Amino acid sequence: MRRTTALAMTAPALGLVAALTLAPPASAGTATTHASLQPVNDHNAAGQAFVDVQGNRITVTMAAHGLVPNQPHAAHIHFGAEARHECPVMADDTDGNHHISTTEGAPAYGPIVVSLTTFGPTDPGSGLAIDRFDTAPGGKLQYERGNIKVSHAVARAIENGEAVVVVHGVDYNHTAAYDAGGPSDLDPSLPAEATDPAICGVLDVVDSHGGH
Repeated sequence: MRRTTALAMTAPALGLVAALTLAPPASAGTATTHASLQPVNDHNAAGQAFVDVQGNRITVTMAAHGLVPNQPHAAHIHFGAEARHECPVMADDTDGNHHISTTEGAPAYGPIVVSLTTFGPTDPGSGLAIDRFDTAPGGKLQYERGNIKVSHAVARAIENGEAVVVVHGVDYNHTAAYDAGGPSDLDPSLPAEATDPAICGVLDVVDSHGGH
């Protein structure tokens, strides 16, 4: 994964989320899936995500609130064949610091398979492309992007309830900035607050339109 810009960069205002109840994407696909995004490290945050699958293309709609305001929040779809296909729990805190890092969460949700960037590539290599993720104006995030190409294996994982949506970025010391938690386990030049998972949810099918 790569980092493309400084964390201080602010993206254009995206508008506030009026409510967290989202309608699934309008286009009919192979399946429409939903994840309830619940706290991992940030107990003030929550949200919802819908992923519509049509062949090897997906449309993602996501909203969340209670995030670190006006800071970039990397967000991804994770999947690994050997993962537990679930969100991490405090038992995954192997170093005992009472925080779950991205690496500690990996056995639960697996590696990045889609980076939910606002523009440009969506591959795993964009996992820390900070200038291309939403910034949660006022602590609220609203995201929608369609026509994201994925592999057959990733499409099947989403349809089978094995893919997990994770939004990263927490504020352990309540300064409204990424400046604590020690170095990130993904990039030592970043603080852990910038990359530790905030909220997480497993995608489950809510409407199916037939298989591949």
